[in-house]
Amino acid sequence: MLPRDDSAPPARHYAEEAVARATASNPTARDAIVALAAFGLTLGLLAGGHGAARGLDPLGVGLAAVATLPLVAHRRAPLGVFAVTAAASAAINGLGYQTGPPFGPTVALFYVAADERTRTRLRETAAVVLGMFAVHIAATSAAESGFPTTPILFGIVVWGAAWLIGDQVGQRRGRRVEQAERARRMQRDTERERRLAAAEERTRIARDLHDSAAHAINVILVQAGAARLLQERDPAAVREALGTIEDVARETIGEIDQLVRGLREDGAAGATVEPPTGLAALDTLVSRHRAAGMDVSVSVSGEHRPLARGPDQAAYRIVQESLTNAARHGDGSARVEIGYAAAALELTISNPVTAAASAPAADGGHGILGMRERAALLGGALEAGARDGRFRVHARLPYAAREAPA
Repeated sequence: MLPRDDSAPPARHYAEEAVARATASNPTARDAIVALAAFGLTLGLLAGGHGAARGLDPLGVGLAAVATLPLVAHRRAPLGVFAVTAAASAAINGLGYQTGPPFGPTVALFYVAADERTRTRLRETAAVVLGMFAVHIAATSAAESGFPTTPILFGIVVWGAAWLIGDQVGQRRGRRVEQAERARRMQRDTERERRLAAAEERTRIARDLHDSAAHAINVILVQAGAARLLQERDPAAVREALGTIEDVARETIGEIDQLVRGLREDGAAGATVEPPTGLAALDTLVSRHRAAGMDVSVSVSGEHRPLARGPDQAAYRIVQESLTNAARHGDGSARVEIGYAAAALELTISNPVTAAASAPAADGGHGILGMRERAALLGGALEAGARDGRFRVHARLPYAAREAPA
């Protein structure tokens, strides 16, 4: 005789696990189990009745099936399932079978209350539920003598509880769905904001890259030309020009490397690009243009005040780009006017334009477009155009600028 293995789980345990897995993955299986349970309870009620006019017979089995088994279809038509099961249950009571809890209609009413579609058809639902309740009471009254006070009270309690519980379950399910949708919406909004922030940062980097490269190339071009012309007559001036070229090239290479590193998608997470310098570096900018042979004058009006990072960086870049354009298209001179007004920083950069030279297009070119974008992002404005032989750039940058990339 083989020894008994007490460690092996009983067959009942396997059956319970199989049922749990089936119902968790298949809602139809769960609905079938509920319907069969209600059918079994109804059959037991009819079979165990004492003093009833009729016992369990084929007609009773059929009515019990109609009063319970349609529950498997409650997801498609919960109100219709309730009407069918309630009508069959009323027939059971009216034909003299053992009366008791109407299991099928009660579960069906729970499903009706929990269904989200019920909120959109409350009038039709109330009419059907109250109508079937009246039919149920009338059928019970026909089988009993006297006024059915107990069945009425019992029906109100049982069906009222089924409705309240189902309504709470439906509301809780609706809240879960709403919370899940809100979470998905927040995730989409966060992703969209991240993409917008990345696009804004890339646009800022593109503007800085253009300004830095244009300024550096212009300075190097002028200094290299001066060095070529003076290489024999003035070696000291040549050395100074070459030194300026070296400094500008080194600084620009470092800045471009930093900007390109910020554009790399495989860069370190959380890496940020250092912002460009502000008006504090204006003297260095003007000195380089003067060293290249350009006559640059600077005037400041109004009471000096510290600037936020956005207006400060935008002002520097606008002056830088304007001087670069003046060196390219002007006659070798430019005037920079900085005004600290009450609510905004006023910048005016102008330069004469010779008849032979062509002024930069006021409505085109990356440089002027980038300057306009810088001013607009801060809530300001920029105007650029040629008039009476001078090209003039005027920018207004509010002190209380909204946060925006420079």
